[in-house]
Amino acid sequence: MTSPGSTGELGRFLTLADTAELLAVDVGVVDALIGSGELPAIRVGEHGPWRVERAQLEVWIDEQYETARRHAAWNEGEFATLAELSGVRRGGVHPVD
Repeated sequence: MTSPGSTGELGRFLTLADTAELLAVDVGVVDALIGSGELPAIRVGEHGPWRVERAQLEVWIDEQYETARRHAAWNEGEFATLAELSGVRRGGVHPVD
């Protein structure tokens, strides 16, 4: 992988090792996330190596933050609203006339 701070040089697709390094986890963790379907990835060829698209990784990371936020809101249930727990943002739902 390239030096920290130069991730723009990696290109569109990341190897499992690059993905693991960016997430600061073991390659086995990334492999398990892909195997479970939690982290989107593609195979290069029928039996080739897995690749994770950089944009998909960013979306997955954002989803992880949102899940953590909802769990925190759930644990503080007396302070959370139904909209916060369901992920609806303010101004995102409008009545139908």
